[in-house]
Amino acid sequence: MEKKWETMDAIFIPKSVAVIGASDNPGKLGSHVMRSLMEGKYPGRIYPVNPGKGEILGIKTYPSLMEIPDGVDLSIIVLPAEQVPKTIRKCKEKGVKGIVLITAGFKEIEDKRGESLQKEITELANRFDIKIIGPNTFGIVNLHLPLNASFTPEFSRVEKGGIGFVSQSGGMSHLFGFLSMKNQIGLSKIIGLGNRCNVDFWDMLEYLEEDPDTKVIAMYLEGLDEPRRLIEAARTRNSRKPIIAYKVGRSSTGNQASQFHTGSLAGKHEIYEAAFRQAGILTVSSSEELLDTAKALALSLLPDGNRVAVLSGQAGPGMAACDVCEMEGLSVSPFSSETQKRVDTLLPPLAIRTNPVDMGPAWYDSEAIRGIVESVLEDRKVDAIILCIMFASANRSAVETLATSLLQMKRKKPIICCISAPNGIWDEEIKHLEHSGIPNYPTPERAAKTLANLWRFKRIKGK
Repeated sequence: MEKKWETMDAIFIPKSVAVIGASDNPGKLGSHVMRSLMEGKYPGRIYPVNPGKGEILGIKTYPSLMEIPDGVDLSIIVLPAEQVPKTIRKCKEKGVKGIVLITAGFKEIEDKRGESLQKEITELANRFDIKIIGPNTFGIVNLHLPLNASFTPEFSRVEKGGIGFVSQSGGMSHLFGFLSMKNQIGLSKIIGLGNRCNVDFWDMLEYLEEDPDTKVIAMYLEGLDEPRRLIEAARTRNSRKPIIAYKVGRSSTGNQASQFHTGSLAGKHEIYEAAFRQAGILTVSSSEELLDTAKALALSLLPDGNRVAVLSGQAGPGMAACDVCEMEGLSVSPFSSETQKRVDTLLPPLAIRTNPVDMGPAWYDSEAIRGIVESVLEDRKVDAIILCIMFASANRSAVETLATSLLQMKRKKPIICCISAPNGIWDEEIKHLEHSGIPNYPTPERAAKTLANLWRFKRIKGK
């Protein structure tokens, strides 16, 4: 990246990492940080710092940061809060450019000493030109280096991909990461901002906009002290990459809790919603929806309009998708007369042949299925397709045939799938579809909701 991001690169692409407070005791976070770096196969140099140890997990350990013979790009600090200010001074003396400050006990606690400590370390960091992620953070992960600078070694199992996730909450970072694992969705970075010492959402937005590994930026927010700065950052960059936000605090209880959790101002949800929309940021209302939408924006084309064709292997899932479509402002409208004639010709008698189409009676005729999908794709009265297929022993070969056809077709419209089967069946077909830009979801409702969000994003951006 350009020179202005040199300090941030020291955090996300460091050549060397010091773990200050490293441990081999599994009851201490310093042990989990060491495991994260090692199990994540970090390719750079690791320097554990602990005055009472000669070796930790097979790696030579140094009694202090200053006794490390080489330069250090990134320090991960896992020490009691009161030791942090003097440690930051040592980092400056050593030439450290970036810090991941996992330690808690700052402005998030109901004690003025915590707020005073955070003010002190912020002043030190700004004076020394050191960027700090945290305090009170789980850490950060760069799946593409790879670098797992967190206290959760399991994050190393997340697939690398194009979604960058930025969160105030360590718990929500874990939820998002583990959901991505279960759904086999690749992430580029997972960033826990914590209390946001001198690195905030707008800094990450600008950095990820320039990050070649990130295609979509997903954010979980509780509250901001300076919301205008995030809005201005999104507007100024004109958001070349999609930005999605899940902002909690809709209820009075949630609003109050968010202020205590990270010491931030929460603010009225409606104000955030309107400001985000004006800045081109798409808002969602659940963690599941955040991941689903980020996945679609990373993989899929955007629809030109709101007219949807629902093609289903069984009638029920198609009807469920239709309900969500219409509730979310999508139109399940009639096909053109030419397309309807073609569908009528290809489907056997008694099948539901108008939109939504029940293709189940034709599953044993691969040419008929291919013909229906191709005809609907070419229909000028259709802007997108939802394709639902539930596994049954009798239709086991259906998706294999359909996937091959879809991969061969020229697609100028989004296709969102709900292909659902027991584990181990159709996994490869789904993976091939997603690698080709056709996202899949486990339920028809989630598929339809995601398509509606693609249309919302299209209108927000005016594309």
